[in-house]
Amino acid sequence: MNPRIPLVGPEGLDADQKRVFDAIAGSRGHVVGPFLGLLHSPELADRVQNLGAFLRYRTRLGARLSELAILVTSRAYSCQFEWFAHEKHAREAGLPDGVIEAIRVGRRPDPMLPDEAAVHDYAQELLEKRQVSDDTHARATAAFGVPGVVELTALVGYYTLLAMTLNAHRIGPPNGEAPLPVAP
Repeated sequence: MNPRIPLVGPEGLDADQKRVFDAIAGSRGHVVGPFLGLLHSPELADRVQNLGAFLRYRTRLGARLSELAILVTSRAYSCQFEWFAHEKHAREAGLPDGVIEAIRVGRRPDPMLPDEAAVHDYAQELLEKRQVSDDTHARATAAFGVPGVVELTALVGYYTLLAMTLNAHRIGPPNGEAPLPVAP
């Protein structure tokens, strides 16, 4: 499937696009996926990448739990690029293969560590029901504190923004890979 919009590359950028492109490349090492579309609006791309730099690398959740929330979000939106980009990071961060595979095929992982269950259930419920129950919220708050739950909510929202951007504009993984099966 081809993208619906031209993807912005390093050539032919105006000054604003170049500044943001270089900032993204500097903090992430490369410019891929949603940013190749978002760069059509350099100010938006810049604001999105700044928020993402915090949510991806600096929350109280740490890499393993952040990647878990990202995979749950990717699965909820059947976002091929997002899954492709983060499955490897999740493994590297220590998320067990069984947890990753269960999410990939649309099942609740079992077993999970208590902190993984708190993140999974919070993200899944928020994505499915657009809210969370008192019990789910209380378990996440007990595990991560109020600041951690606020950051978890923002992380899910941020990767929802990216998934919507990728899906709406059909920005997929390289070589047309499709690591996610059709949503259950």
